[in-house]
Amino acid sequence: MQTQYLESQSDPEEKRYVFAYTITIRNHGSVGARLLTRHWLITDADGKVQEVRGKGVVGEQPHLAPGAAFRYSSGAVLETALGSMQGSYEMQGDDGTVFEAPIAPFRLAMPGVLH
Repeated sequence: MQTQYLESQSDPEEKRYVFAYTITIRNHGSVGARLLTRHWLITDADGKVQEVRGKGVVGEQPHLAPGAAFRYSSGAVLETALGSMQGSYEMQGDDGTVFEAPIAPFRLAMPGVLH
């Protein structure tokens, strides 16, 4: 997981803080699986929560063979200089099993906000 504050797209005076994040999804199982949907909870420092649900990620529904990985980048806009994201992917195994792959919380922070 990598995150980056995008200063050139942000406007703190307008309470607009833009962040990019890069995620690598890896299939550690013995069966291939396709990513069907995403579910995000994006929380800013004021406790405001944005819930995002959608099909796939960045317009794709990647299939991951056992041992394979898929890496993508996307972004989030907050009203504060600090926040966090967490969520899950709904996956479907090649055997038909549908399961949820959790995404542990990670921080979005403008440089210099945290000591």
